Amino acid sequence: MCIDVHHHFFLDAQKKAKKNLEVGWRTPDENLPWGPQISLAAMDKLGVQTAILSPPPLSSASCGVETRAEVRQQNIYASQLCTEYPKRFGFLAGLPCLDDVEGSLEEIAFSFDVLGADGVALISCYGDGDSAKYVADGLYDPIWKELNRRRAVVFLHGAQTPSSTPYPHPWLGLPISEVPNETYKAAAHLVVSGKKRRFPNVNIILAHLGGSTPFLAARVAALSHHMGCPLTPDEIIEDFKSFYYETALSAHETTLTAMATLVPSDRLLFGTDFPAVSTKTVEWYTKNLKTHFAGRPLDLANIMCDNALRLFPNLGKAKVECLSAGTPGQ
Repeated sequence: MCIDVHHHFFLDAQKKAKKNLEVGWRTPDENLPWGPQISLAAMDKLGVQTAILSPPPLSSASCGVETRAEVRQQNIYASQLCTEYPKRFGFLAGLPCLDDVEGSLEEIAFSFDVLGADGVALISCYGDGDSAKYVADGLYDPIWKELNRRRAVVFLHGAQTPSSTPYPHPWLGLPISEVPNETYKAAAHLVVSGKKRRFPNVNIILAHLGGSTPFLAARVAALSHHMGCPLTPDEIIEDFKSFYYETALSAHETTLTAMATLVPSDRLLFGTDFPAVSTKTVEWYTKNLKTHFAGRPLDLANIMCDNALRLFPNLGKAKVECLSAGTPGQ
């Protein structure tokens, strides 16, 4: 059994594919137009029992109360898929731009209390240009306070934010070159601002093994302390170790070896980033993951399934049911 914690859904797949082209990414043709059957077929091929759905990351510039209706529609749709396929899908609720604090708090309440969400999905920053704010900005403290009260799981994904220069090559678009750094910047912001310690009950999963985080954490530890961060270098490293890290588009001997020096296997989760990528791409990363842990079956079982079951206890019932049945099932 395998649980995929990084699995997107598209309400308007063609619109999403067009937006992806604008940032330098081509959605696999075979995944368009997307519908739940596309994901279910891929999950069966990949050996994934349950996928935890999250909405595609909003543009970091998509701020305004008008996004409330779009986000509400996405969350209702995801919850309907979970009702239709209770053993196959969970979901992480999207929120409007966090600048809309009131709307975000309302969506948290609706998603958890009415829709039964398994957590929420956030991006690294909100707003555009000089007005952009990263997730640990003080304006967002009421949102973090509520997530902390609920002991919520947060899936944190880097925003598709362009740098001050064009991306260097058509084969090195924003999702490849910029998103990993955005994830790192958001994680580092949470750490050096003290918000990771202030809201300790929020379980934060960093997408793509944290992007650049494993390689830059030590740089932050000493240099941010030098610049005035009251946390000691060791405390900063400790806080980076308190995140969860998922494997989508990142599992390779080099990255997994680096992760082993940062966190134990109980902080790693399996992810695919489907349907933004093909099953062929997912299979390549999954083969790397399984090869790396070939001699450590308990560690591999933790990553592929058991860590997610501990983090998302509502999935436990589905595990018991599917094991007793012997097949994935609807």
